[in-house]
Amino acid sequence: MAVVEVTYDKGADAAYVYFTEPRERRSVLRMYPCDPVGVGGMINLDFDEGGQLVGVEVLAASSKLPRYLLDAAERIDGEDQERG
Repeated sequence: MAVVEVTYDKGADAAYVYFTEPRERRSVLRMYPCDPVGVGGMINLDFDEGGQLVGVEVLAASSKLPRYLLDAAERIDGEDQERG
């Protein structure tokens, strides 16, 4: 099973899903915003210099991602994770 790292900022309601090894953080060369019609959120795709997908930023994350994923995400907003 593949493991991805997810961070979540509750105040900004933004999550980031990393597709790279945490110790191998690559620089983002290109960011492509996606604003799906009728979805009510924005998704940004980040690519490195080789054109490989580095990660995905999801805005309005609480309405776009499963609750279990946000609950398990590393909190970057300084709040303790709430487990329910």
